[in-house]
Amino acid sequence: MKRLAQTIRLRPEHREEYLELHSTVWPGVEAALHRSNIRNYSIFLHGDVLFAYFEYHGDGFEADMADLEADPETQEWWKLTDPCQEPWPDQGESRQWTELPEIWHLNPPGDSTSA
Repeated sequence: MKRLAQTIRLRPEHREEYLELHSTVWPGVEAALHRSNIRNYSIFLHGDVLFAYFEYHGDGFEADMADLEADPETQEWWKLTDPCQEPWPDQGESRQWTELPEIWHLNPPGDSTSA
């Protein structure tokens, strides 16, 4: 399992639109995320900063992400959500969000394996 965290800015003038979209995420978008082996996905908001966390439970991350990006309903969803977001200047190779490196993880009691 791979844990991923990402961040992006929310354009203040699109705040209500973005929150409304995420109050009822399309079932087809959620299904595409599940097919791509994404689990435990959450998006948090602080001021105008969005923070996302999800876990990847597959064996072919790049292929699964390519499948997700090729999904027609997800592409339509992104046409609505992308204009609400403002990428950070250092977004790197990501499509829209900046990926954050994991620097620490609390393991279950008695588990001495690292992150």
